[in-house]
This record gives sequence, structure tokens and C-alpha cells, in this order.
Amino acid sequence: MTSAGLNRGEILRYARHLALPKVGIEGQRRLKDARVLCVGAGGLGSPLALYLAAAGVGTLGLVDSDVVDLTNLQRQILHGTRDVGRSKLDSAADRLRDVNPHVQVVRHDTRLTSANALDIVSGYDVVVDGTDNFPTRYLVNDACVLAGKPNVYGSVFRWEGQVSVFAMPGGPCYRCLFREPPPPGLVSDCAEGGVLGVLPGVIGSLQAMETVKLILGVGETLAGRLVLFDALDMTWREVEVRRNPTCPVCGDHPTQKGLIDYEAFCGVGPGAVPEAGVTQLDAKALARMLAGDPPPALVDVRERWEWDVGNLSDRGAVLVPLDELPECIREIPRDRPVVLVCRSGQRSMTAAIRLLEEGWPEVYNLRGGMLAWARDVDARVDVP
Repeated sequence: MTSAGLNRGEILRYARHLALPKVGIEGQRRLKDARVLCVGAGGLGSPLALYLAAAGVGTLGLVDSDVVDLTNLQRQILHGTRDVGRSKLDSAADRLRDVNPHVQVVRHDTRLTSANALDIVSGYDVVVDGTDNFPTRYLVNDACVLAGKPNVYGSVFRWEGQVSVFAMPGGPCYRCLFREPPPPGLVSDCAEGGVLGVLPGVIGSLQAMETVKLILGVGETLAGRLVLFDALDMTWREVEVRRNPTCPVCGDHPTQKGLIDYEAFCGVGPGAVPEAGVTQLDAKALARMLAGDPPPALVDVRERWEWDVGNLSDRGAVLVPLDELPECIREIPRDRPVVLVCRSGQRSMTAAIRLLEEGWPEVYNLRGGMLAWARDVDARVDVP
């Protein structure tokens, strides 16, 4: 070893850091000693993990239980075409080792849950939220608050992104900004609503930047500030976020002192309360209904391009995109049960609620959508 615990290879690799005021040898040693957890190895996790590895963060933890899908490659630059079907953690570990063999990659091949989050989060100095769903986002926030770890937050949707730093001492948490999640189906995820492939690169890089600043203890972080980026207009806005003294997690007198069922909290999953009287069907139950006489009316509310990739027209399904539902609603029969279908069950729930409100007597929603159908009934159906 040579200067301050860095060997010759590391000194050469990080030469531009060592020449940088506020980093130098001491700062690079802090990066080497740091332990950072990236929750998600997808769109946001890709750029932030790559840049943190390149920067020399000594221990990089990755939480993900998914496999690489062809639809990921438009934005998830940790992975390549040859990785399709592989574990994202295997793919990411290989890529990060190639970027910097001095970094230890710790793989957590699991979903982050209320049962394991505190144990995992407690082993790191900084947690970076690269998730794409509300239950995990609230879970990450609450675990960071309870464990006393900074939460570097980012999110992307269509052409817009957000980034901030939550759970800093005396600062706000994600719950201070969004105390309650939106109603299920109101906000689509990236798979349903789309996302510009470049956008996670912008937001994930900002998350990596904030993480490095936290480790080095330099500059002003985004704690107490939410940055909003609009790629279409190429504009940046900043919103002040104040700690809420009545916040149930980080407030002066917190009422939630442990982790909860976040799927039920966000109105999804088996613990959720049914929405507005809509009955949920699993895919196998729908298959049985479709074999009946007469079968239910099956209405697919996805977009035309999704329908063209794979659909249930051979089972009698008709396409009524959600945006066109108000104009086409009178064409949906009332004299038999109606089953609404989309990719994952979110948009179809919105449509099902609308039909109930308009007086349709028997309405069902396919839980898990076409993804569940392909998984549990017919794997030949392609679902983008």
C-alpha cells in the first residue's frame, strides 16, 4: 500500500480525483471506506451504480430479484443483449467488476420487504432509492428514517424526473412530502406510461453525485430541496421541502415506530382493501369464467401497440384503450359480467371503477393483468 491506504493502481485510477480540491487522498480514502446500498439495478440503478463504482466507493450493495428483460435495455445500461434472461445482479456484478475491480459488490438477491429492510439497510452508510413503485419507495424511506441512514431519492416518468435527499438529521423524509400514496391506478408506472430511455441517466447521475457529496462531506446537498426536471422543455425547478413535525415517521412524536405492510398501505397486493366494490379475479379464475356459457365480456384497456404485440382476441377480448373509454363506454354490454384487463391491473382498475360508477351491475378486474395471464395460464402470449 502507498499513500493513505491507496495502492499504486488506485492512485493512477483515481488521479483526477486526487487532483481535485475537496477530494484528494483523504476524500478518496473516504470513498474507499464507504458502504452504499443501491435499491434496484434497473433504470436509475444502472447509472448510479456505474458512477459510484467508477468513483471508487469501496462497498456497493445491490438489491434486486428480477431478471433482465428485452424491454429493460432501452434504459438499463448495466445490462446488454446477451444478459436477457440472466439475473440482474449477476449481470450488474460482472459489469461493475469490469468498471472497477477494486470495488466489492455485495448482492442481495431478494425483494426488499418489511421483514428484511432494516437488517439490510443498517449495514450501509448511504441508501440510494432506484425503485419504481410506491410500496418499495415508502419502505425505503421508513427504513432509512428508523436506521438513521440518508435516503438519496430519485424517480422518473415519461419525460420528467425528480431527485432529493431525505432522512438527513433534522431534515424532511419522503413522508413529509408525500404523506399518503396516490390511489391505486391513478399514477401509472414506467411500464404502463413509458419513460424516455435517457432520462434515468440524468436522474441516476444526479443521485450518484449527491451520494458522493454525502460521503465526502462537501457542498450543499439536496436535503430540504426537491429538484424537478422536464426533459421536453429542458427546464429545472426547485421546491423547498420542510420537515413536517407531525410526520408519522420522522415527526416530533412519531406514531409509526416500525415497518408496516406497504402493499396494503399503498392499496395493492393481497392485503389491500378492494377498490370501490370491484371484485378482483386471478388469471386462472378468469380462464374458468371464459370457458363458461355465456362467457363474460372481456375488455382490454391497453394501448393499440400493446394489443398488437399480444392479446386475448381468441378469447373474445375487445380493445378499448383507457383514454377512449368515455367515448366507447356505451358499446360495453350490461347484460353479462364485464372483465377489465390491462398489462398489470392498474389501468383496468381505473376502468372498472368507472363502469361501476356508471351503473354496470357486475364488473371484475384481472389482478396482475396480462402479465399474470402469461405467467399462470398461457406463456405463449407476449406482454410488452
